[in-house]
Amino acid sequence: MRQIKNENLARLLLQLRFTPVTKRRKQLDAAEKLLAIIEPDKEYPFDFVHFKITGFHPKTVAEQLIKGEQLLEDLRIFIAKLSGQLAGPATEQKEKVYTIEELAAAFGVSTKTIYRWRKQGLIARKYIFNNGQRRFGFLQSAVDKFATKNPGLIAKAQNFKRLTKKQKQQIIRQARSLAAKTKLSRYRIVEQIAAKIGRAHETVRYTLLNYEKSHPQRTVFNKPARIISPTDAAELYRLYTQDTSIVKLMERFSRNRSSVYRIINQQRARALLAKKIEFIASDEFVREGAREKILTPQFIVNSSLFIDEHQTTNYEPLGEQLLPQYLQTLKDSPVLNRERELELFRRYNYLKYLAWENRADIKLSHVSGDKLTEIENYLAQATAIKKIIVEANLRLVVSIASKHTTSGTSFLELVSKGNFALIKAVEEFDYTKGFRFGKRAALSIAKEYAKVSGKSTELSRKRAASLADVQRDLASAADIAAIEWARQSLTQVIKDELDQREQYVILNHFGLVGSPLKKKTRTLKQIGDDLGLSKERVRQIELIALQKLRQSLSSEEFELLTGT
Repeated sequence: MRQIKNENLARLLLQLRFTPVTKRRKQLDAAEKLLAIIEPDKEYPFDFVHFKITGFHPKTVAEQLIKGEQLLEDLRIFIAKLSGQLAGPATEQKEKVYTIEELAAAFGVSTKTIYRWRKQGLIARKYIFNNGQRRFGFLQSAVDKFATKNPGLIAKAQNFKRLTKKQKQQIIRQARSLAAKTKLSRYRIVEQIAAKIGRAHETVRYTLLNYEKSHPQRTVFNKPARIISPTDAAELYRLYTQDTSIVKLMERFSRNRSSVYRIINQQRARALLAKKIEFIASDEFVREGAREKILTPQFIVNSSLFIDEHQTTNYEPLGEQLLPQYLQTLKDSPVLNRERELELFRRYNYLKYLAWENRADIKLSHVSGDKLTEIENYLAQATAIKKIIVEANLRLVVSIASKHTTSGTSFLELVSKGNFALIKAVEEFDYTKGFRFGKRAALSIAKEYAKVSGKSTELSRKRAASLADVQRDLASAADIAAIEWARQSLTQVIKDELDQREQYVILNHFGLVGSPLKKKTRTLKQIGDDLGLSKERVRQIELIALQKLRQSLSSEEFELLTGT
């Protein structure tokens, strides 16, 4: 996938995601005008580039000059990606929009020539065409401007690539012969002919298609080309996702293997293009070495969260059959310190950024299965990380829900709604501001509960009794959560205020190394044996450490630590 090499220009593209659509359209026009005046053999300061695109100078000026040749390449990618964000239906434009194939046919050249013209100044934007594909298109005004500026270039390409009538007849004869003598697919036959006569694949394919349209009674192939309907394509993909074999799909839809895989990949691509991908942007995403810094070291994702990612919009109350699993999740879920939390949120948003960035280059006309898998893997990893963060904060939901049971809403319904508010908070949390996630999540959960305040749920006497037992279990889990959060805070203060030996004594003597369910305390003698000190010396170290902590902890925190 092509990437913008200049870090400052890549950062500008990332920042423009947050500007209004009308303003971005003006910036896209400005970028195209800038592209037209850049000369390959000159150098340009980024301040100049930034001003030409946005209309204002950047707050911090980048002193490094950009070579014109590199700037031209980066600007073409910049325009392609920005127009991809703004892509609208081609039919709604005020002037004609050509596809690459249509423009090649209009000039009598190959599609490869059109790609070369793009590098020579022909401006392309992304549009949505009738079949729903998001592809490069060329406005009539952009084509006219390029043709006026480069008449010699166009004439040379037309003279070189135009097929004669004799050449077209030769292609048709060769195709008919191969179709009769071999079992090669249409694609392979076109590929062989293109290689033999030294023409582009698309040139041969369009020649044969045009002939078959003009001579429906004299088909070249045994089976004429048939475009699969959107309904059949969707059904083929649905069966594939249900583990239907490729062989059965080939038989059912009368397609060869490569055609089936091509349809599957196109459906995967459409699903990715329709998927909403949002992330918190950060300048570090576009810096050199960002992937190695953010995605390394690797960590194992192992989450048994019962909430599916697709349940964030369709609310389903928490069922009683899931309660044992939910309670176990509360007990087993991790507690994240500040550093680990930051690492997860950074990785979570960067993976979504990579998926968003790579998705911009998806072309339905030529879909790469490997590229689709790469994007899907980014999103799958991001989802797994989201589940880890959610699990680590489930206790917070229970704790807040236990304080809102007087509203008349069932406790289980509060917990379910709180879970979905928590998931939404994870998706929207801006980790770059340096705040802890817990505060943001607590606010989102409380707001969700404010919406349901006063709404009662009718319960049978038997069910009410059952839910009362469950509520006691969950409330107990909430107490555990409160203790765990306090212990985490205590541990952080201890690490900040005490030396390593003092830390070891306090953490082990007061049981801060285990979990609140299995508190592990050690006697002064046991600690002394570990450290090679007498029991009395360990006691002296403990007294000194407690004196330090009394200055840093509140009375409640000190009481929680010592139990006095």
